[in-house]
Amino acid sequence: MKTVIRRSCRLLPAILSMLFVQPAVAQQPSIPHTDTLRPSVWPAPGNRLQQPWTRWWWPGSAVNEKSLEVSLKTLHDAGFGGVEIAPIYGAKGYESGYVSFLSPQWMDLLRYTVKTAAGYNMGVDLTTGTGWPFGGPQLTKEQAASRMIIQSYPVKGGTAFTTQIRVNDARQQGAVLQALTAYNGKQRLSLLNKVDKDGYLKWTPPAGDWTLYALFSGWTLQQVKRAAPGGEGYTLDHLSAAALPVYLQRFDTAFKGKSPGIRSFYNDSYEVYNADWTPTFLTAFKTHRGYELSDYLPELLSEDSTALVGRVKSDYRETMAALLLDNFTTPWTQWAHGYGSVSKNQAHGSPGNLLDLYAAVDIPECETFGSTYFPIPGLRRDSADIRNVAPDPVMLKFASSAAHVAGHPLVSCETFTWLTEHFKTSLSQCKPEVEQAFLAGVNHVFYHGNTFSPPDVAWPGWLFYASVNFVPANSFWSHLTGLNSYITRVQSVLQTGIPDNELLIYWPVYDCWENTKGRDLPLKVHDIDEWLHPTPFYKQVKSLQQAGYSLDFVSDKQLGRTHVQDGKLLTGANAAPYKVLIIPTMKLMPPETFEQIIRLVEAGATVIFESMPEDVPGLYNLDKRRQQFKALREKVKGPLPGRMVRKKMGKGIMYDYYGIQEALHQQHIDGEKLTADGLQFIRRKDKDRTWYYIVNHTADAVDDAIPLNQIGEEDTVLLLDPMTGRYGTTAVGHQHVNDVVRIQLEPGQSLIIRTGQVTAAEKAAGNWTYLNKPGTPLPLAGKWDLTFTQGGPFKPADRQLVQLVSWTNLSDTAAIAYSGSAVYSQTFTLPDKPEKEYVLDLGKVHESARVTINGQDAGIYWAIPFRGRVGQYLRPGKNEIRIEVANLMANRIRYMDQRGIQWRNYHEINFVNINYQPFDAAGWPLQASGLIGPVTLTPYQ
Repeated sequence: MKTVIRRSCRLLPAILSMLFVQPAVAQQPSIPHTDTLRPSVWPAPGNRLQQPWTRWWWPGSAVNEKSLEVSLKTLHDAGFGGVEIAPIYGAKGYESGYVSFLSPQWMDLLRYTVKTAAGYNMGVDLTTGTGWPFGGPQLTKEQAASRMIIQSYPVKGGTAFTTQIRVNDARQQGAVLQALTAYNGKQRLSLLNKVDKDGYLKWTPPAGDWTLYALFSGWTLQQVKRAAPGGEGYTLDHLSAAALPVYLQRFDTAFKGKSPGIRSFYNDSYEVYNADWTPTFLTAFKTHRGYELSDYLPELLSEDSTALVGRVKSDYRETMAALLLDNFTTPWTQWAHGYGSVSKNQAHGSPGNLLDLYAAVDIPECETFGSTYFPIPGLRRDSADIRNVAPDPVMLKFASSAAHVAGHPLVSCETFTWLTEHFKTSLSQCKPEVEQAFLAGVNHVFYHGNTFSPPDVAWPGWLFYASVNFVPANSFWSHLTGLNSYITRVQSVLQTGIPDNELLIYWPVYDCWENTKGRDLPLKVHDIDEWLHPTPFYKQVKSLQQAGYSLDFVSDKQLGRTHVQDGKLLTGANAAPYKVLIIPTMKLMPPETFEQIIRLVEAGATVIFESMPEDVPGLYNLDKRRQQFKALREKVKGPLPGRMVRKKMGKGIMYDYYGIQEALHQQHIDGEKLTADGLQFIRRKDKDRTWYYIVNHTADAVDDAIPLNQIGEEDTVLLLDPMTGRYGTTAVGHQHVNDVVRIQLEPGQSLIIRTGQVTAAEKAAGNWTYLNKPGTPLPLAGKWDLTFTQGGPFKPADRQLVQLVSWTNLSDTAAIAYSGSAVYSQTFTLPDKPEKEYVLDLGKVHESARVTINGQDAGIYWAIPFRGRVGQYLRPGKNEIRIEVANLMANRIRYMDQRGIQWRNYHEINFVNINYQPFDAAGWPLQASGLIGPVTLTPYQ
């Protein structure tokens, strides 16, 4: 890799000297890699919310108290702060141990889990159901997920029509006829009252060609996916106000009116397929939209790109959004509150306004699904082992924006779902993926996930089919504390204070809803190429972020609750203020929203229109609403289109111009310049302090004096390394009007900067030590003793290596199949007067390592770059180094499948690969394993 050192700031020699020449490392506090969070620097140490949590699958709910206690202790010792119980289908051959969901025995085990977890200072969440989505045996068809069924009948005018109007699909017997309308291109006649009790219509139409449309309320017939024993049954009708209480009554009965001690009740991503109806939909539509949907059944069926079809479908989708919010999300959250718990919901995939649905719960949760490409040199990303889908940070921001705008402190994320193929995920691949979630506003990570497995089940134990296996059987388990400690430190910062985002950007959901294709339009993660990526909103968000701006999205409903104070936009009681509201290029906006925006401007807000909206959405009272809309446009209209229009309105300012960043600059609101170096960041504000979390996901090293907008007047800041816990103060430089801080980041590294007041104790702790003037690297090229320690299926023979190679290349058949850990050790000699600091570089590592130098723990090297400062562990003369390396599980699984050794035998879906095909690792190529190097020590002055 070619290291590129960027200098975007030209500082005077004196300033360079002040910034870049720091005292030697001996003056820095001696903080090992295992440093615990310190109250004086890292916020609120010991808070379990700062630690990562994990989804905890209970196969068959075949758990018992002894195994639960062992599992919880194991998770606690690895650095987890909590578990999210998700009962699923079980393993074959263990049916005698299954415990029926919500049975008295199951409830006893749940209470034991909550009590035992509390003893380890861990929390417990529980999905309100088994598998997904919500559903179960308590639901009859009356409460089951519904779908509309529309059948058409051609009719000739003047010819008597006598037909029984009944549903054709034999599986839908019992479906209720709710509308029967005749159309001839001009007339629309309701005939439902002409149908007798047996379903027969006797009607002679007027002259002309007619088509009858019969609308039935039917069912999706979807069953709960991956259901646990006792959780099988129909999927819930999420749009029905009557269905939810029936569903939750089973939990009320099991809980016996007492709180089970659950921290949060949880709802997985909305995967209620084809659920585009509820029996009360027609009434709700008339109430919400003001006209009869049954008059427009041809438009509801059509996919013609006409304005009428688009408007009808927009109204239909807006009604569905209201039903999902009012009849499910809000009352379910209230139910959770009744048990002293909070709600946690994944809104993505829902047929509704994602921002409103996320905001209606206490903890909005997004999801990383698939693998992102990062140009970090050496980061493994094999095309055969990833899905053709990548997490999009803009999609993740729907959850964080909803939380920020509503003033909710936590944003969770189901993380690492299908990051790679089973058994092929390394900790180094996890790091940039979780960092991308942090940068999008996530501060409460959940792993996907950990499977409960009894200790007597042979390796690899019980496993869920769709996850990275964060289980003790995984080779990387002994190094997992490295990732967990990193996440804990980062989340300790990202849970501090409030978000520090300048901009609100309006999400034009009506442009999305007007799509003439399909019916319910669930906004899925996998469909963002259709409903998100092509939009001007998406392009504007990306452009602003690349220019260094921090922003959140806002919905019409949220905007309606926003007010202005001292020129700032306030969206909620506990929400951070915003400086500017941005309206991206769009087509449709309700006049109520437009009117509210004008009120905000007149109250003192600054609003920037990229361009004015063109029309109102929907069909009801269209002419009247258009007149209202036209009057509003005239009120804000500028004199010359295409030119910057800056208009004073009341106490505020409105811009109408396509150059949003130019308008922001006029308002003296500039983005963070560090993005010019390819760096990414997120900020938090804590009273008079600002926290920056900065990540380098580029291919180049950055050693630069970076301007920061939030430094203020102080002349020192605090730098913190979330990988190791090290910290120190550094001086602030000044260049022209910029306050700058020097940062050094290799590709794949991150840094935390805290601006604001620095305490005397923090100053006394020492200065941040920069790595200046590297010397000649010392290669550790001598012989290495290699000892295989813990793994299988067989233990390879110990040996001495004259050259570091993958242990799959050793002349040992046991080493080819071996998955586990091995220790490399040697001695080396340093000069009698060694330098104050050395950086250990392990070179290529497959896949993670723990380093011990002279008997001292020198840290876990689990991510790129596999480098660390080790000067404090070294001594003049002879030194001993021990490097424990863990590989992947893949080679051992390959060995087992090649020999037909049974290890996967589950009910329901059993075990599938990343493409949802039957899993078979027999044809996999061997995965490189062990320490490849070269290993070097580089001295620094």
